[in-house]
Amino acid sequence: MPSKPRTRTPLTRERVLDAAFAIADADGIDALSMRKLGQALGVEAMSLYNHVESKGALVAEMVDRVVDEFDLPDDEPSWDVAIRRCATSAHDVLIAHPWACRLALIPSDLGVPGGPRIRYMEWLLRRLREAGFPPEITFSAYHTLDSHIFGFTLWQLGHAAAAERIAPGDVDMEEWARGFIEQIRPTHPHLAEHAEQHLASEPGEGRREFEFSLDLILDALRRLL
Repeated sequence: MPSKPRTRTPLTRERVLDAAFAIADADGIDALSMRKLGQALGVEAMSLYNHVESKGALVAEMVDRVVDEFDLPDDEPSWDVAIRRCATSAHDVLIAHPWACRLALIPSDLGVPGGPRIRYMEWLLRRLREAGFPPEITFSAYHTLDSHIFGFTLWQLGHAAAAERIAPGDVDMEEWARGFIEQIRPTHPHLAEHAEQHLASEPGEGRREFEFSLDLILDALRRLL
């Protein structure tokens, strides 16, 4: 009896995006190429152009999808609770896709009124105005909140990348750090103390520090009202 021919899963735009995310999340956006993406999907690279115009268009759509995951809660009546939910959600999403934070600072959808970045900006500005902030304070509050979301996340990702460069896979990071701390302790005791706090911290330290700074900002804004 002849064997049944194997059916190949149809190539779709969603499958292309999912595979591109898998590569970028694992190895960084610079590792993404149309050839590598085609290999991951089991197709020739030229087949991808039936679903995406170019690599640049693909990356732009990937960034839009990331920003679209930000929580923009209109079911929350308290402006500060809603903004806190949005900010922590954005931070979590950007940490999960570390390649996207820098690219999201240069939005590809500014010419598209319904794009994810535009929706996020409009939502944040609207919640501030509806809370009662005048336009002048809203202007500055928006910049403070937006720069904290993206700036702190970039800082956190930068430190993580630096740690990987300092301590490659064959080096014990904690052992290296303890040696460095003892080396600097005589001349830089406060930095040594700070580094020891990092070593002693539990998982999720970055998220807690992000929230600490965010709460300082929100507390200051509440007082301005």
